[in-house]
Amino acid sequence: MILITEFMDEEAIDFLRSKYEVVYDKELANKQQDIPNKMKGIKALIVRNRTKVSENLLEKSPNLSCVGRLGVGLDNIDLTACKEKNINVYPATGANTNSVVEYVITTALVLLRGAFNKNHQMIAGAWPREESSGNEISGKTLGLVGFGEIAQKTSILAKSFNMKIIAYDPFIEETSNLWNGVTKVSLDELLRSSDVVSIHTPLNENTHHLINSENLKLLKQSSVIINAARGGVVDDKALAKLLRGNKIKGAALDVFETEPMDQSSGDYFKGLDNVILTPHIGGVTYEANQQVSSMIAKKVDEHLSNL
Repeated sequence: MILITEFMDEEAIDFLRSKYEVVYDKELANKQQDIPNKMKGIKALIVRNRTKVSENLLEKSPNLSCVGRLGVGLDNIDLTACKEKNINVYPATGANTNSVVEYVITTALVLLRGAFNKNHQMIAGAWPREESSGNEISGKTLGLVGFGEIAQKTSILAKSFNMKIIAYDPFIEETSNLWNGVTKVSLDELLRSSDVVSIHTPLNENTHHLINSENLKLLKQSSVIINAARGGVVDDKALAKLLRGNKIKGAALDVFETEPMDQSSGDYFKGLDNVILTPHIGGVTYEANQQVSSMIAKKVDEHLSNL
């Protein structure tokens, strides 16, 4: 039996249903406390980023053999506990890369240009032409915090816009061919030098508030910052304070320390028109959802077929 706790492409679900008994409830992530009681007899669990696959949940899952992750981040899954219980974890590596890359470049273009949030002024009869002129992306420096697959592909697209690329990643050797055409820098140097900063690191104890109230001060006033990686890597409250003081040009946030955003965390950004807030959809285009769902359905099927 397979349990799916968050939204998945129907075609991929039908593929699984043709071979297995499937329980699909895309709202279960909103009712975490109900999931353990549904785990009896479940051999495969398919989740996105909101379902917490904790040690406690695994203790209530005597038949669980694998977890399929409809995405790439694994911070909501207790990998140590899964390993101890011989439960395989399958992320959808690469399936939503283009979606995230396009999100980063699109929001960078919108934030730098600064012309696309003037509807209310236009409708009121104003003509804010001078303040809407903004900046071009060509010739600007893109700083990538983390240089994994998504960041690497972001750099390729950015180069087509004539951007200069710098990156910070302490886990990639200086001699690696990955640095061809990209300048390896320290985090502080990246923040000082970039016109666009894009976050591409997982969330763990070492990256929590990696971008914080102290090093945010290094950003140029004309710069923008984008986080479509993981909430918590950037200190949202400190960033909001910077935006409110017009210390940087703007920000785009697709991920947050609190998801879904509640009134308290939402208040950080209340009244700001130099920030783009989206509900963790950087990797969730129609095409990406199809590819992610198909990949995980096939991985789970292959796993179950070999039991």
